[in-house]
Amino acid sequence: MRIPPIILTAHIDPKDIAPFDRLRQENFPPDRNFLRAHVTIFHHLPGQHLARIREMVEMLLDGRKAPTAMVSGVRHLGAGVAFAIDSTELLELRAEMMTLFRSWPGPQDLRKWQPHITIQNKAQRSTADVLFFKLREGFQPLPIRVAGVDLWSYMGGPWRPEATVLFKSEAPPTE
Repeated sequence: MRIPPIILTAHIDPKDIAPFDRLRQENFPPDRNFLRAHVTIFHHLPGQHLARIREMVEMLLDGRKAPTAMVSGVRHLGAGVAFAIDSTELLELRAEMMTLFRSWPGPQDLRKWQPHITIQNKAQRSTADVLFFKLREGFQPLPIRVAGVDLWSYMGGPWRPEATVLFKSEAPPTE
């Protein structure tokens, strides 16, 4: 039995991600839209190390303040559109994860990371152009709250949720 790879995403506050999710539902080709809007941190980590990956993420987030993040612009992807995310703290967290994960990240994860929320992909260039210019025209930067990290198993299209690890400052109080 093949163990599916692990994907890590930023866990964005639901009210902050909701408008991007609506845009994704409106603009992503329906036959390819298996997911809600998200910010991918790692695209491919070995599934057989799920427990260890979760443990490492928990260790990194323990006692750490949730990073600040800003939706800073609209990016044209050629066949789609995304919103750029600026966050020095999120970049630093990912760099620490990269060091801890050593040889686990896949080829796509070895490239320079540019955090973003994709709301359209695999579209015609002309369709992407229209959406890009429309969104860019009225764009205003806005903050989003990164509350933690989500771990997912990639199921060949859909993703299966495995765990959510919250920054301690975001964890619900214990009684």
